[in-house]
Amino acid sequence: MNAEAALETQPPSGCLFELVLLVPEASVDPVGDAFVALDALSVSVEDADAMTDAESALFGEPGMPPPKEGWQRSRMVALFPTQAAAQEAAGLLKLQDFFEGCAVQGVRPVLEQDWVRLTQSQFDPVPITPGFWIVPSWHEPPADAQQVIRLDPGLAFGTGTHPTTRMCLRWIARHAPSGQRVLDYGCGSGILAIGAAKFGAAQIIAVDIDPAAVESTRLNAEANQVSLEAGLPHMAAGEHDLVLANILATPLRVLAPLLCSHVRSGGQLVLAGILLRQAEELRNAYAPWVVLEVSDEEDGWILMTARKA
Repeated sequence: MNAEAALETQPPSGCLFELVLLVPEASVDPVGDAFVALDALSVSVEDADAMTDAESALFGEPGMPPPKEGWQRSRMVALFPTQAAAQEAAGLLKLQDFFEGCAVQGVRPVLEQDWVRLTQSQFDPVPITPGFWIVPSWHEPPADAQQVIRLDPGLAFGTGTHPTTRMCLRWIARHAPSGQRVLDYGCGSGILAIGAAKFGAAQIIAVDIDPAAVESTRLNAEANQVSLEAGLPHMAAGEHDLVLANILATPLRVLAPLLCSHVRSGGQLVLAGILLRQAEELRNAYAPWVVLEVSDEEDGWILMTARKA
């Protein structure tokens, strides 16, 4: 099939159309820029050789650059509101110098779907402990759930599906910070702060450099009927019984003196976003203030904790 070919069957009214291209690595960026200029509704890029012997993995670890910028051959899919717009885009791209080596694989209709329901179907309740669950608003809590955080996927990090989040919440559930003053540094969705509130924390301050995360934390706290203060990092002033920071190893290393200054004498520090191979560098970074130990491990990620002398 080519871009000029008419579809064999009449597409349903109201559907969108995808323009599919095969693009060499060097042309991905200029073709992507062209799609933006052509008012594509969205653009996706994937390995054209996926699931074959020629597949090229581009996995990068958190905080590390990918092994290279792109695949040898990419399949680019751009979404357009009409079939005519998709075909016009294909025609215009063929006239460009940077399109050399590229190929149009076709224009195809995208059937209308209930995208909300489709998205919701991908998020089920997440168990943290046998009685502690993260439950999206469209699900009923499991019958054995004794403690529940209501949380829907959003713009801020933290839905309970990532190992680092689950390990932090498990620690909170097992150590129940009842009556404590808690700081969640880099709060994202606010899930750890809300977890601390569910397990009895008396005062909770949640901070993040991203205003969208701060607003997300406030809304999620309201939905869970818990009380906390959310704001930018300057609100983290003072000492706390418990300091939580689920970020990544590099910022955690840089923030070592700051985070430790917020832990009161005898208080606890809980750090996540750390790969197992990064444990020693985190121990060394925090050694002037506390002795970090690995308290939990899941899928190559670790939880490190310390009590301030």
